Amino acid sequence: MEPQPGEPRKTDGWLDPGQTNVQVIYILYLVGFVIGITALVGIVLAYMNRGKVGGWLETHYTWAIRTFWIGLLYGFVSAVLVFAIIGIPMLFAVAVWMVIRCVIGLQTAGRGEPIKNPQSWLI
Repeated sequence: MEPQPGEPRKTDGWLDPGQTNVQVIYILYLVGFVIGITALVGIVLAYMNRGKVGGWLETHYTWAIRTFWIGLLYGFVSAVLVFAIIGIPMLFAVAVWMVIRCVIGLQTAGRGEPIKNPQSWLI
């Protein structure tokens, strides 16, 4: 059925701010290891929906945004240090760090719980 002009487009909820959207963002970050562009889609979704919900979901948007930017920073520093050999294990550590943060986010979002310290630079 076609939407009428002026009628809002109906989605299945994964674009709207909420639990499903947060989980999609984490999954996009994880898929970003294979298809890099999906992490960018995830950060855009996180910024679009941050501030539109309150409570425990807001902690997830903060966590997701910080995961992206801190991961990018750690990855850049590691890539620069590849020439000093130490960067190779650091790149691996950054990947593990990112996966752990996404899994923590997915698990807590699935249970409907907030992130305990969304401002953390670590895990």
